[in-house]
Amino acid sequence: MAIKDRVGEVTERIVKRSHDSRSAYLDRIGKAADQGPQRSRLSCGNLAHGFAACGLSDKAALSGDVVPNLGIITAYNDMLSAHQPYETYPDLIRQAARDVGAVAQVAGGVPAMCDGVTQGQDGMELSLFSRDVIAMAAAVGLSHQMFDAAVFLGICDKIVPGLTIAALSFGHLPAVFIPAGPMTTGISNDEKAKVRQLYAEGKVGRDALLESESKAYHSPGTCTFYGTANSNQMLMEIMGLHMPGASFVNPGTPLREALTKEAAKRALAISALGNEFTPAGEIIDERAIVNGVVGLHATGGSTNHTMHLVAMAAAAGIRLTWDDISDLSDVVPLLARVYPNGKADVNHFQAAGGLAFLIRELLGDGYLHQDVKTVYGSDLSGYTVEAKLDADGNVIRDPAPQISGDETVLAPTAKAFQPTGGLKMLTGNIGKAVIKISAVAKERHIIEAPARVFHSQEAFLTAFSNKELNGDIAAVVRFQGPKACGMPELHKLTPSLGILQDRGHKVALITDGRMSGASGKVPAAIHVTPEAANGGPIAKIQDGDLIRINAVTGELTVLVDQAEFDARPVAQEDLSHHQFGVGRDLFAAFRANVGTADAGAHVFDV
Repeated sequence: MAIKDRVGEVTERIVKRSHDSRSAYLDRIGKAADQGPQRSRLSCGNLAHGFAACGLSDKAALSGDVVPNLGIITAYNDMLSAHQPYETYPDLIRQAARDVGAVAQVAGGVPAMCDGVTQGQDGMELSLFSRDVIAMAAAVGLSHQMFDAAVFLGICDKIVPGLTIAALSFGHLPAVFIPAGPMTTGISNDEKAKVRQLYAEGKVGRDALLESESKAYHSPGTCTFYGTANSNQMLMEIMGLHMPGASFVNPGTPLREALTKEAAKRALAISALGNEFTPAGEIIDERAIVNGVVGLHATGGSTNHTMHLVAMAAAAGIRLTWDDISDLSDVVPLLARVYPNGKADVNHFQAAGGLAFLIRELLGDGYLHQDVKTVYGSDLSGYTVEAKLDADGNVIRDPAPQISGDETVLAPTAKAFQPTGGLKMLTGNIGKAVIKISAVAKERHIIEAPARVFHSQEAFLTAFSNKELNGDIAAVVRFQGPKACGMPELHKLTPSLGILQDRGHKVALITDGRMSGASGKVPAAIHVTPEAANGGPIAKIQDGDLIRINAVTGELTVLVDQAEFDARPVAQEDLSHHQFGVGRDLFAAFRANVGTADAGAHVFDV
């Protein structure tokens, strides 16, 4: 199937825009690859330090240049449910390497914070910046130049984007990402959301709320709603950095273990010492990035990726913009209904046919580039399969089902839930912003309401508790951007905004902060840029200003005479209380140097 015109047009303009930076990147990683195994240039003292802790057989193997060494970058900790399964992966990977006559070493660990734990807390102000720290920490691990390929153990929010940036920084090395899978299904997301709303209204106590949350988040694995973590897994698969069918297999199962071993062996096979050298920097090209954006729209994925994908692309010399993302959203159909844009969870999505079905549908109608490189060695058609085990415990793959197991969860393109994607870009005299509309009822895609301005989510919640919010409201929560305070997620607002909306009021949120992959039923213009701390127009909005959000035409406007609006002073805020506590003092350089949201909100000069 020929690629859709719009998809082809967007891809071509990204190629043209990226020509110089992409060429320089490919030249750089090409020169690194041409130098051959890095260990050959280490002194004897360097090399002795590098394998001092290895067993005798591994030492003997690493003393020459003919046996590949696999570097493991791990985001393991046992506080994150999604990352707890990684505890046993290094042993599995080391044994898989030995099975094929190779060596594997843990090259380094990276931090992995849980946004679910820090949500609404001061620590959330480190969340976005942790992505860049992860990239740097992974780079430190790989900087020893002991490795011929790498595997990356990470799954959640900022972790996979950070690891991807690191993998592309070392783009001359092959890289395979190994997921851990989602936890099994707990209570329904609707039930969980209902209890949260009852708690916000004071109708149930903390004991009931904690019991509900514990039934939802109950075991190892990712949270089962379709937020940033599971959007990450979709991206790694549709962009060719996972093994086919690997994303949504539950932890602690024989198939999960077999896929981990298979991924390790595959990483070694595609090293320069194997027969199918495939460096990561060649896999992630302009077509792969466009495939990732298409997958994000088709699944109603996380708004965080409007920043992460831009930053990831930049690490490979590719210039992706919000306009590219928006133009693709206009033509890519929504094929998945997974909470928060549906009632099902990611396990239901997998059972209905999962990514294998979705990729086949998108390929078949020309929404995806098939002619890409992947770690599997095939083009993208090789990912239209489901992973299973044969009688001997080996991974086999069967074609994706021809019919969705549940068309209320996963639809064919002919029966798409809507003809456009789940994300929309907004522009106007307030600036640029992102809105996730796949979970928002159509009658709320256009909202006009008077502004009520807050400088923190706590101030909004206080006003709500004091019963000050009794009508239509465009809640403007500003000074929440990356330069102001690290751009925290503002999900504590969600239950209260939902209550106001359920009372029949017109409700919207406008913020230079984030709402991430769990953005729900209330229309929210997020990631507003320029942010208030940079003197953006959002800092000129006053209580009572009428604000229009039009997710159909992509408009974000304050309906005030433009001359009057331009003449207004920019609001100021004392941000000193965001600069200390829970390590925030250590991130002053990040706040000072961070880029804008539409440029990826990163600190790297790429």
